[in-house]
Amino acid sequence: MRGIVLAGTASGVGKTVATLAAIRALDGAGHAVQPAKAGPDFIDPSHHERVAGRPSRTLDLWLQGEDGLRRNYARGEGDVCVVEGVMGLYDGDGSSTAAVAEALGLPVVLVVDASAGMESVAATALGFRAYADKIGRDIDVAGVIAQRAHGGRHADGIREALPDEIAYFGRIPPNDDLEVPDRHLGLHMGDESPLPDDALDAAAEGLRVDRLVDLAREPAGAPDPPQAVAPTADRPRVAVARDDAFRFAYPATVERLRERATVEPFAPVAGDPLPPCDGVYLPGGYPELHAAELAASPALDDIASAAAEGTPVLGECGGLMALAESLTTAEGETHAMAGVLPADVRMRDRYQALDHVELRATRDAPTASAGATLRGHEFHYSTADAASDARFAFDVERGTGIDGDRDGLIEHRTLGTYCHVHPESGAFDAFLDGL
Repeated sequence: MRGIVLAGTASGVGKTVATLAAIRALDGAGHAVQPAKAGPDFIDPSHHERVAGRPSRTLDLWLQGEDGLRRNYARGEGDVCVVEGVMGLYDGDGSSTAAVAEALGLPVVLVVDASAGMESVAATALGFRAYADKIGRDIDVAGVIAQRAHGGRHADGIREALPDEIAYFGRIPPNDDLEVPDRHLGLHMGDESPLPDDALDAAAEGLRVDRLVDLAREPAGAPDPPQAVAPTADRPRVAVARDDAFRFAYPATVERLRERATVEPFAPVAGDPLPPCDGVYLPGGYPELHAAELAASPALDDIASAAAEGTPVLGECGGLMALAESLTTAEGETHAMAGVLPADVRMRDRYQALDHVELRATRDAPTASAGATLRGHEFHYSTADAASDARFAFDVERGTGIDGDRDGLIEHRTLGTYCHVHPESGAFDAFLDGL
């Protein structure tokens, strides 16, 4: 599967819109497009999936390692992969867009905000290309997409200013309909606030799709074979919460669970009870927006009963919040949650943590044995006030965790963390081994 990376000069320059326009343009030219996202984000990929019609792959060196990143790329479907970058091209010490592009050997198209510049767009692109040599990185900044650029003299000026080694891949005109609303944690999800089809079609028309196809290349290096899955006579059943409150699960996570278990989706917000199962996975999401519905759902009582009986339960971020004693929303309303973990959660008006994370297990836990390390990601606006006698499974080597030093509240065989992990970490295999 050939691929290209669309990278920004900084956050907020319109990478997501450019990516969606490229997906639409390639699809219109008859290509099967596999979207992907550099970094640990869950929200931008939801917009990718809505336009491409297939789940977006997560590509993050911190979460996956180089071999895992290549394996995850190789699991994609299609003939052209469009990778949206994270922040600016070189930003991020854990896994920058540049590092992802270098690991895969894919060319980079720089998305530049051209709303107030012409020749400066060329100067910016040339600087980003030269910077790779300065830091000794093998990164091919091959061209630009001019974001928010008008046609006529504006577009001509940008194109004529570019040096021969930097190609012009088209422009995306300014259009208020190409703005996705945002809230805490980022943009609205793709199925909540999709870009209008006519605006996206107009953006796609401004891209030189033939040049994008010619630029795309196969990734460098063959991926390692997939991790072996031990055969089991009786597949365990894992209940996975999937609704508006629990939306943040990597496609690779669900794939891994399905390789080794029977996945039973259920929707607590809709009032679904917990299905019969051997384990429960509560992904992250927006429980704070649906706290009243969750409090009234039979699923939380069912989960509390299952946890008390020893059923393994894993809650990540939003899942941790649902497993707590209570959740107080940004509006100050307090709702009872499952009450499995001894903590009260409260929403705050600014984010409390945003980082790649490394945890060291201080005891055996559902996702790691004592002494093992896990790498993940955290981004949340809530705080969890844990009881004085609460037990924690992890010391935080990097990140914030629950109290700055520890993460992973544990009770019975239930674990709740602010950390999201990828299946390449081995955490979900460990969880399944314990069922």
